[in-house]
Amino acid sequence: MTENTGTAGPAAATGNTGASGTTGASGSGSPAYADCVLCGKPTEYPESHRGITLCPVCEWQEAQRTACSG
Repeated sequence: MTENTGTAGPAAATGNTGASGTTGASGSGSPAYADCVLCGKPTEYPESHRGITLCPVCEWQEAQRTACSG
């Protein structure tokens, strides 16, 4: 059979697309955003973004932790 049926896969399993009634294909729909790896909240990065994705709060906190204190 075919590999992609359109109803199964990572997006369907997480419920990020299609179930909310908005589609990423249309110009007015919002794209699917990646979840923060620390707290799980949506980030400002698309799901296709590579690397560690952090929400703005966790990104700011991480910058505070790694900043030079002296």
